[in-house]
This record gives sequence, structure tokens and C-alpha cells, in this order.
Amino acid sequence: MKYLKEKSYTLFYKTTVSVTLLLAYSVGAASQEIDAPVKVTAYVGVVHPIVTYASGDFTPNFKDRYVVGMPTGINIRRDGHLGFSLEMVPYISVQHGKSRMSNFLFHPGALFPLGKGFTFIGRAAFETSGRFGFTPVLSKVITKGHSGNLFLAVPVPIRFGNEHTASVTAAFQFGFIF
Repeated sequence: MKYLKEKSYTLFYKTTVSVTLLLAYSVGAASQEIDAPVKVTAYVGVVHPIVTYASGDFTPNFKDRYVVGMPTGINIRRDGHLGFSLEMVPYISVQHGKSRMSNFLFHPGALFPLGKGFTFIGRAAFETSGRFGFTPVLSKVITKGHSGNLFLAVPVPIRFGNEHTASVTAAFQFGFIF
């Protein structure tokens, strides 16, 4: 069993490194071929996990405890083209009247603009809880303003590791891009 765990961690590590290098190479190659200026944006937001499915059970966020995350990130891309995003998310958990920081998520990924304000973001996920995985996200700019844009997103975190069964969570995120 220990051999299988080590092999899965090794496979995940090699896959993550390969995808990151491929993404960096793709963004670098694209930047040399396209004359559009690079656009760097930052954002802040709030993410609410709604329900998690693991081991055949659904666990709602609001039943026995409440967890909320505060994503902060930087996006680098050229208008209308593939981009890179780096997101960091501290999570706060409130249970039995006590609150604490329960987890920190390092969340690099690639931005794929879909048009009409929609963006697909594919993210790798590394948590201080010992869990890892990936997060597909569908994001939509809902209001454009002079100072920035408001957006809504639906992340679907998929996690493995730390001697827990695999889990899938549905979440809701909103924030401000400036």
C-alpha cells in the first residue's frame, strides 16, 4: 500500500511539473508571436464551498461548520489569448462559535478566454492540509466599471491525498478584478 501511495505522489508531481513547464513554454512562445501588450490584473474575492461529495456522502458547508475562503490572485495574459493565473486562498472555518484559519491553498493555473466575458480556468491545487488535486473553474465578468470588474465564478475543487478518499466540491465565488 505504501508503494502505491508513493507512486501516486510521484506521478502527480511529475504530471504537475510537466503541465507547468508546458504552460510556461506555451505562454512564452505565444508572447513572442503576438504583438498585443501583456495585461496584468489582480483580484480579490470570497469563495463559499456549498457541498462536498466524498465516500458516497454529501456534506453541506453550512450544516456543522462554516468554511469561507478569501482568494487573492494575479492574472497575466494578452487580450483574448491564453494566460497564466496565480491564486492564493486562506480558508477560515467557524465551528461551535470558534473560528480559525483551517487551510491555505496555492492555486496556479491557465486562463482560457471563451468570449462574451466567460473564462475557463484550469488550476492545480496544493493545500497545507496535505491535500492536492485540480480545480476547473468557469468565470464570468458581470459588471465592468472604471475602477475594475465584478465577476462570478463556479469552482469545482477535486482533491486527493492525506489518507482521505477523493472528494469533489461545488463552490460559488465572487470578486473584484482591478
